[in-house]
Amino acid sequence: MHALSQLDYSAAGLFLVAWLGFNLLIDLGPLRKKTLSYAMETQRRNWMLTMATREVRIMDTAILSGLQQGTAFFASTALLAIGGSFALLDATDRILQVAGDLSIPVSDSRALWEIKVLGLMLIFAYSFFKFGWAYRLFNYASIVMGAVPERSQGDPDAIREIAGKAGELNVLAGRHFNRGQRALFFAIGFLGWFAGPIAFAILTVAVFLVLLRRQFSSKARATVMSGQLSNFSPDVKLGEYTDTGSSNPFT
Repeated sequence: MHALSQLDYSAAGLFLVAWLGFNLLIDLGPLRKKTLSYAMETQRRNWMLTMATREVRIMDTAILSGLQQGTAFFASTALLAIGGSFALLDATDRILQVAGDLSIPVSDSRALWEIKVLGLMLIFAYSFFKFGWAYRLFNYASIVMGAVPERSQGDPDAIREIAGKAGELNVLAGRHFNRGQRALFFAIGFLGWFAGPIAFAILTVAVFLVLLRRQFSSKARATVMSGQLSNFSPDVKLGEYTDTGSSNPFT
């Protein structure tokens, strides 16, 4: 660790504060209910309650399958990134030589370079575990969703309770997916460290501000918040639906 300067320690500290602080702000902070993530959690719960009112749930299973596939894609990407980081460790001397020939401002210390690569690997490993657990939770949510009785064959309170459980599992899966994705976003800021601690700090702050804007002042948040169905009931019907859950009277 003697390869790290005081400026490196300061930039690394700023990175950890920004990353952990952002997670605390979005997931546990007093402003949590004003975030895009919280708004989408409400929509996930509403989705499961809406699903419970339908007899045909092919659309719901297709949506959940898409969420699982997206999570699997990011988990695979994190694994590939870890493999790429191992390749960087093996080619440290060659990379430093090429960077020197091209006058690219990277560290000329082998020890410092390896510390940075190992840090990047830890971020990718964290994101992989988050995506892996999110994938598993989506799987659990699909199983519980399949256990929701049909509207015509079950007690309304029991249907609502099981649908609520599926919604909570969906919310948990979404939270872990978001944390894994944030890790990948902050990994972009971490890449700035390869160009020096100042670039590291600047990129970290830039990533933090971009993510903060998306949560509190993006068009996506405004769209979701404007269509919030906070008092939604599974007995409410939007449009004319038949017992098969279709607006087509011939199905």
